[in-house]
Amino acid sequence: MRRAEVHMQGRLAGTLEERDNGYMFSYSPDYLGLVGASAISLSLPLQLESFEDKRLFPFFDGLIPEGWLLDIAEHTWKLNPRDRMGLLLACCRDCIGVVSIVPTEEPNE
Repeated sequence: MRRAEVHMQGRLAGTLEERDNGYMFSYSPDYLGLVGASAISLSLPLQLESFEDKRLFPFFDGLIPEGWLLDIAEHTWKLNPRDRMGLLLACCRDCIGVVSIVPTEEPNE
């Protein structure tokens, strides 16, 4: 299982996990309690319940670079273009916009 923190404007907004059966995104309860907190995407509205899907959520998939920049990332880090979570973790720590993805390690690793 791979996991990442999702930051919104430099603040921890939630976590994204890749599991054996798909993906899960959960907002942080602390983030949900902030006055003026905003959703990271219209397709992922603010809620306490987790979002689950068999495929990487379109919002996160859209953060992954395309074209020549994707080619550079694949060759530099020896990434499989079908490994969308791997690409997200490698390439999206410093994205354009207010959202960034920060890889985290599991406690048992």
